[in-house]
Amino acid sequence: MIMLALALAITAAQILLGFAVLCAAYRILTGPRAQDRVLGLDTFYVNAMLMLVTFGIQTGRTLYFEAALIIALLGFVGTVALAKFLMRGEVIE
Repeated sequence: MIMLALALAITAAQILLGFAVLCAAYRILTGPRAQDRVLGLDTFYVNAMLMLVTFGIQTGRTLYFEAALIIALLGFVGTVALAKFLMRGEVIE
């Protein structure tokens, strides 16, 4: 009974995360300003990371957790670099 509830919760989370990824992709493609596109990209990588975590819970494989960690680290660095570029026009001073 508990395993069935966990499986249903993970499936529901994956469906909702898929919808969130589509919303973030829409914001990336149609954002009126560059700041909106950066925010959409930030949301996109967080949702992709959470999707990998749910796949890891569902399958029990650690590869998904490692990939989620790498996405989180690279996504954060990318967001900081894009924000700095939008504020100052250059990344490296």
